Amino acid sequence: MAGPLSGLRLIEMAGIGPGPFCGMMLADQGAEVILVHRPGGAPDPRDPLMRSRKLVEADLKKPEGRERVREFVRSADGLIEGFRPGVMERLGLGPDVLLADNTRLVYGRMTGWGQEGPYAQAAGHDINYIALAGALHALGRAGEKPTPPINLVGDFGGGGMLLAFGMVSALLHAQRTGEGQVIDCAMTDGAALLMSMIWGFRATAGWTEERGTNLLDTGAHFYDVYETADRKFVSIGSIEPQFYAELLRLADLAEDSRFADQMNPAAWPALKEKLTELFKTRTRDEWCAIMEHSDVCFAPVLSMSEAPSHPHHVARKAFVDLDGVVQPAPAPRYSRSPVATPVRPSPLKT
Repeated sequence: MAGPLSGLRLIEMAGIGPGPFCGMMLADQGAEVILVHRPGGAPDPRDPLMRSRKLVEADLKKPEGRERVREFVRSADGLIEGFRPGVMERLGLGPDVLLADNTRLVYGRMTGWGQEGPYAQAAGHDINYIALAGALHALGRAGEKPTPPINLVGDFGGGGMLLAFGMVSALLHAQRTGEGQVIDCAMTDGAALLMSMIWGFRATAGWTEERGTNLLDTGAHFYDVYETADRKFVSIGSIEPQFYAELLRLADLAEDSRFADQMNPAAWPALKEKLTELFKTRTRDEWCAIMEHSDVCFAPVLSMSEAPSHPHHVARKAFVDLDGVVQPAPAPRYSRSPVATPVRPSPLKT
């Protein structure tokens, strides 16, 4: 066993998206995660979200299947489930039952809207959760409609990763006190929480609700993505004055007085137009040769097929090849309890 969570046993009720991501995070860190799936519903072993699990089949529609889950939970440290509120209770596997079986159990519940509230029983997906949280409205370019950032903010950042944090927090509490508890992890809550810095900017720095006009939402010319001559892209994040000065120096714009007033939003559109023209004069590789490894705050925009072979990722072993499927390696990294290389899911040996 390897990783800081080695020695913990967790039960994961099969689901999609944020629940499996939470299970993957915990399994990556060394916990034994037993995935309970319906008969004939074993996960695709190529799916990175399913890696490093032990698989158990149980038909929750039958008493013997439900009893099998209870038996596993009696000796487990935690459980993860992502059903609508009330489903586990109707199966006879709700918190009251399982915490009575195991008073130290950490019972993690992953939903979009939460266990209670007017929306609690409604169907939804990431796009809906981040919309209600106030996050989606802020994402997009000036004059355009909000742009969903695939399902990173709700399902994974505000959902699965937040539940993994909650599970570890509650597991630490259980180790200190012997007391288990229920975690109500809602993606609406998590997506709102991820916006905390922007709420701070709104209160202290004049952040406006007009998309694409602020410092970090592509309003500023020095914080954006630019197309290059070969129809690829580079990213620029030269916020601080010293980094902005380096951008101007390497772009041969240091003597252009129009760029002197960096933080004047009124000047941003015209300066962005100038940079748009400039970056189209060279290929992405040519701009990399000029700006990579500098303090411009620069990086090429890589596709999923390109990222694993970039020298930085190769040096850090940031991606792994698991039986022919390239995927991100476990993170973060530990000096005293390094994690093991992920493995494909496999049946639990009993």
